Amino acid sequence: MDALALARVQFAANITFHILFPTITMGLAWLLVYFKTKHDRTGDAHWLEAYRFWVKVFALTFAMGVVTGITMSFQFGTNWPGFMETVGNVAGPLLGYEVLTAFFLEATFLGIMLFGRKRVSNRVHTLSTWMVAIGTSLSAFWILALNSWMQTPTGFEMRDGQAFVLSWMDVIFNPSMPYRIAHMMLASGLTAAFVVAGLSAYRQLRGDSTQANGVALRVATWLAAILIPLQILAGDLHGLNTLEHQPAKVAAMEGLWDDTEGADLLLFAWPDAANRENHLEIAIPKGASLILTHDPNGLVQGLNSFEDAHPPVAPVFFGFRIMVGVGMLMLLVSWACVWVMRKGRAAPAWLSRVLVSMTFSGWVATVAGWYVTEIGRQPWLVQGVLKTAQAVGPVPAAPIAVSLTTYLLLYLVLLIAYVSVVFYLAAQAAVGHIPRERERLDNPLQQPTGA
Repeated sequence: MDALALARVQFAANITFHILFPTITMGLAWLLVYFKTKHDRTGDAHWLEAYRFWVKVFALTFAMGVVTGITMSFQFGTNWPGFMETVGNVAGPLLGYEVLTAFFLEATFLGIMLFGRKRVSNRVHTLSTWMVAIGTSLSAFWILALNSWMQTPTGFEMRDGQAFVLSWMDVIFNPSMPYRIAHMMLASGLTAAFVVAGLSAYRQLRGDSTQANGVALRVATWLAAILIPLQILAGDLHGLNTLEHQPAKVAAMEGLWDDTEGADLLLFAWPDAANRENHLEIAIPKGASLILTHDPNGLVQGLNSFEDAHPPVAPVFFGFRIMVGVGMLMLLVSWACVWVMRKGRAAPAWLSRVLVSMTFSGWVATVAGWYVTEIGRQPWLVQGVLKTAQAVGPVPAAPIAVSLTTYLLLYLVLLIAYVSVVFYLAAQAAVGHIPRERERLDNPLQQPTGA
């Protein structure tokens, strides 16, 4: 690989590993708000117990997100100096706003949330949980404002090869920003819901039948069941917005080579970029035109209309189908859970095992979706403004290859460690509750405390 390809792979590796953790913390922070608020309103101890366990998972995940985010910022100066040289007047302030309004807010109240429950009043502790949740969402707001601007840039003008802002409102609320932030926040909620459901099901399989674990499992499955239809709707609206502003990306997502009236919806195919055709197609007749134009005979642009100015087809095509496929699986599993566990019934062992296997399914869908978004923008780094090849720095391929290898090995170790630790925490929580449950069952006169 040349320096450009290696630099792209390295940034992709960094963003892939980093996004895993904010995707959980953004949704989990609001679940913690829910648990804490329910405890404050009802006084039931099981809500506080659920909060105390999941705040440990949140703290670990938050720390991983902070550490992995630092490495990305270095690459702007080392591998991609052309990015800041060209659009730094836009990107720099947006990244600065994220630090000033979001990260400082999180850092200020995180310590109180984690360690201050017995040192401050309950009201202040609850407020700190709210502030951390708001901070995580604000962080997503600013990062997605920048990423959306790179996809659909507005509110600026070019002077001597540099972008200068004309309207910050147009920069921040660019055409794709509302759809992108809705899609990402729903994805975060779903990811957190399946993490909570999966680890709670794991605790149940290990013998934890406490009310605290039960309510966490039910809240998570209900949350997933509610969010996934909203995500499907948001995804459809986001796709229509992408069709308007980035039709080449949509053509790659659909695997469509020629402009077609009544384009088929490909459930599966094997794109052949060399011959500009597909093999092994399984399709729904006129499905793509119906979804994209709301007309079964509507015209959809193909990749050949863009000559060579279109993204690589295979990763975008398959990434989109992985994202949608995992989303459909989430829909099926979450609705099955709601049905099976209706009226307070416990999840059977087979369903708990399914949930455990789905614990990190949100990661798969999120990463696949980000690949569609980022690879689908190629060959542009900022759509219509700056090509990726124009932004890469002068660093030779060899040192990039060395640092890339180091990153990948380190990330693999950290990922295994993270997954192992969260399951260890769940197992320890389950073991810690079994004696109390057995003691209560052995003494029928002892009333349950909710713990």
